[in-house]
Amino acid sequence: MGDPPRPPVLLTTQDLAALLAVLAADGYTLIGPTVRDGAIVTDEIAGLSDLPRGVSDEQAPGRYHLSRRADDALFGHVVGPHSWKRFLHPPELRLFGASRDGKAFAISPPDGAPPPRYAFVGVRPCDLAAIARQDRVFLGGAFVDPTYRALRDGVFVVTVQCGEARASCFCASTGTGPRADSGFDVALTELIAEARAPEYLAEAGTDRGATLLAKVAGRKADPEELGRAAAASRRAEAQMTRRLETDGLREALAASGESSRWKETAKRCLSCANCTMVCPTCFCTTVEDTTDLTGDHAERWRRWDSCFTMDFSYIHGGSIRRSAASRYRQWLTHKLSTWWDQFGASGCVGCGRCITWCPVGIDLTEEAAALRKTARPA
Repeated sequence: MGDPPRPPVLLTTQDLAALLAVLAADGYTLIGPTVRDGAIVTDEIAGLSDLPRGVSDEQAPGRYHLSRRADDALFGHVVGPHSWKRFLHPPELRLFGASRDGKAFAISPPDGAPPPRYAFVGVRPCDLAAIARQDRVFLGGAFVDPTYRALRDGVFVVTVQCGEARASCFCASTGTGPRADSGFDVALTELIAEARAPEYLAEAGTDRGATLLAKVAGRKADPEELGRAAAASRRAEAQMTRRLETDGLREALAASGESSRWKETAKRCLSCANCTMVCPTCFCTTVEDTTDLTGDHAERWRRWDSCFTMDFSYIHGGSIRRSAASRYRQWLTHKLSTWWDQFGASGCVGCGRCITWCPVGIDLTEEAAALRKTARPA
């Protein structure tokens, strides 16, 4: 028999502040949403005061804007330009150094300091699914990334179920939101009522989540509050106007290699790589070797890269994908089709970041639908 279900509890804003304080006291580095440079970014926070209280976001193809809410919601927004991958799959990583020692070189390994223990606060269901996708990439095969594993093993996840959606969201059609049922330690649903401070329905997903909730006050949630939480998820799903039709998409994209749509889209695409940088599942990197002017010291670094850069497909003789059309085709077909061959899942979780942060507003869902129509049958 499994463990008995843990009844959800209702937390006040003060209880939530206490929850974050307990995590910090337990040695976790708190990572959560905060406002910086006109966006809601994901960064280290000291506690509740750093969360974006009363801030909302407006998103559409090629558009992002912050605005004030009429309430004090702490999570009255959706995903921003940062995903959680940068804390598990760092944008740059020193692999080793080498220093001249007479006629030989002495190799220095990466910093041996213990990795930080992160508490991710405010992980949306689509991003929770993205972390699971990256787990497959870095932990699921014969070759395990030791840096990712060391960082991932210590993560405590506080998910926030979505009660609102934006114009770029389409996670309902990818099966990754707006509500998560597993994969978290604690899940919060923010309950907003007129003329009342926000409250938070908290559900434990693991034993350590239950232990954390037992350390804060709270009280058992009543049926009315459970109903409000369920209604919030339904409201978010009903607000989604975009949809990615996934049935048969893998096969359709595999048959679309000669479609004229690629060249049509390439006329708009800037090959800026914004879509890959904001994507929570993209994982491509390059390796760079650097030396100092004396030639006595060298280092090898791993840095994020993108299939939109010309050099990414460079081999002896030049780049394989020279045109914007070929690079866009590589990205989209890998994301929605050949990911299945490699990892048994799609590389898209419906977060909509690539739509919002594309400077020219290229819409992945629109492109996928158009390519279905032009794909040649196998």
